[in-house]
Amino acid sequence: MNRKENTRINNQIRAKEVRVIDETEEGTAPRVMETREAIALAESKGLDLIEISPNAVPPVAKIMDFGKYKYEEAKKAKEAKKKAHLTETKSLQIKIATGEHDLLLKAKKADEWLQEGHRIKIELYLVGRSKFSEKDFKKERLDRILNLIKEPFKIADAIKPSPKGIMVVIEKDRPKKG
Repeated sequence: MNRKENTRINNQIRAKEVRVIDETEEGTAPRVMETREAIALAESKGLDLIEISPNAVPPVAKIMDFGKYKYEEAKKAKEAKKKAHLTETKSLQIKIATGEHDLLLKAKKADEWLQEGHRIKIELYLVGRSKFSEKDFKKERLDRILNLIKEPFKIADAIKPSPKGIMVVIEKDRPKKG
């Protein structure tokens, strides 16, 4: 349900009374008046009566230009969208025999992703006989890459079996405030 589509103006307002905020009169307290009277007051000023808080008792309406109101709402929505940060779960795949140089490259990529604030799922692929190797051996292989990551991180999801081997999920370690 989009707020812009549901905003009622002028004769669309169904309430008998509204609490009116008059933008043209700075510093005046909102006053309760009949809806017809408020619409007439808005029209006399060449503006619209816009219902901004329909669930209040009585509903709150504002006298202002509807185009300006829509512009301000769009601007607020754009700012909120800009401040929202989406985090992804990135995936790194390594094998038991992955060389040291390749691990360094993958650790460097993990550092970049952690700086961007993403979570990282590091998966150790096990093929053939390595599936049946000791737990400590598999954990030590996964720890090899974790030790190469320079960015501070915390383990979000502990080491556990995955369909193709074992995995761990890490995320950026944010210092505690306070």
